[in-house]
Amino acid sequence: MSRILEFVKTLENKPILIYGLGKSGLATASALSKAGVNVVIGDDNPENLEKLANLKHYNHDDELTQYAYLVLSPGIPFTHPEPHDIVKKAQKAEIEILCDIELFHKIYPDIKTVGVTGTNGKSTTSTLITHILQECDYKTALAGNIGTAIFDLENAQKLDWLVLEISSFQIDLCPTFRPDISVLLNLTPDHIDRHGTMEQYAAVKERLTEPAQKSSYNKVVICSDDEFTKKITASTEDRTIIEVSTLNTLEQGTSIKENCLYENGQKIGDCSECETLAGIHNAQNTACAYAVAREIGCEAETIWSALKNFAGLNHRQFVIRTINGVAYVNDSKSTNAAAAAVALTCRNNVYWIVGGRKKKNGLDGLEAFFPNIKHAFLIGESTDDFALWFDQYGIEYSKAFTLEKALRDSHAMAQNNRGQPGGAGVVLLSPACASFDQFKSFEHRGDVFTELVEALEEV
Repeated sequence: MSRILEFVKTLENKPILIYGLGKSGLATASALSKAGVNVVIGDDNPENLEKLANLKHYNHDDELTQYAYLVLSPGIPFTHPEPHDIVKKAQKAEIEILCDIELFHKIYPDIKTVGVTGTNGKSTTSTLITHILQECDYKTALAGNIGTAIFDLENAQKLDWLVLEISSFQIDLCPTFRPDISVLLNLTPDHIDRHGTMEQYAAVKERLTEPAQKSSYNKVVICSDDEFTKKITASTEDRTIIEVSTLNTLEQGTSIKENCLYENGQKIGDCSECETLAGIHNAQNTACAYAVAREIGCEAETIWSALKNFAGLNHRQFVIRTINGVAYVNDSKSTNAAAAAVALTCRNNVYWIVGGRKKKNGLDGLEAFFPNIKHAFLIGESTDDFALWFDQYGIEYSKAFTLEKALRDSHAMAQNNRGQPGGAGVVLLSPACASFDQFKSFEHRGDVFTELVEALEEV
């Protein structure tokens, strides 16, 4: 609180406008108002303003010259498909536009941070890094895009390390914040509607690898397994690069070869011992988390022990329960085709629940996984579009429309088909789509699926 009070003095009585009252906006408004900041709130949905009815509401007819900052929700368009009206007004008024992470950094510039970004694997890797550091007796907290708003953290100044999952939307709104240790996992097409092109999307992600101010670390862990991360690895300057690969054995760096983890060519352990980290995608997550922990100072043996006892991440290939050998897997965080590919490559005899609010590239690129799919159950507003896609390739599917019907039908089919070649069946929720057509978030979608699975009766 004392740091916030010091920050208040720098505002010279100017108010801060917080626009967009999702989880991060609410936490920011609440924390700043309690510290005496003159906070004004705004939201496109007037009902959201009632969550903080005691605060002054933004008048849309007002200009923004009176404000010190515009704290913008990452979900509000900043550049594409076109800037939101509030962004245009802030630019006209020449006030700084930022997100809660950038504002937190202005208040607490000395807190050491690990920032994790990439198209897929951010949540698992950031959670895994936090777990390892805590097992190594570092005072560590996790926040950002993963669920805990950064202004909801308690006793932040007492942390040894703050681990942040950071999306491209948040990076866009961080003009000066750069982590002490940044992690770039991978880059595949995603959020093109918000960034214009794949090149612009990659450029935003690359910003996180720029030098941090006043950092004694200034290190970047990059998994150089794809076209874009290779280019960034080759071009990054003024920071120490710790290269990671799951495709090439590295004499200097961390790599995965034949499902074993190596550091600078020395074998650390067999990844099959890490039961919750199976699959090539988790190879990237594991190697990057290991590299970060080593750079911070953790012993290899302690890190390996932490990797083996990691509980796994809800909504990311999380096995809810197994009924008569059939696994029921919550992969709700799969919001694009690349993420769904990761889940499909790990499974056979898949009864696939797929659909929602379609991304630009739909299901393109998943053709290689057809042999793994027994039947698809289509849900959400993408149902008819995806039906055409499955028709094109002759894959059996059913139009379920709702998650409840999709689970009911997939459960019945998977149980009736037990004993077929290819191993036990898997009922897999891996939507490859955003959730906002029927749910509040991918977490909400996954929680509903979990509740439905837990209510299933043994047959």
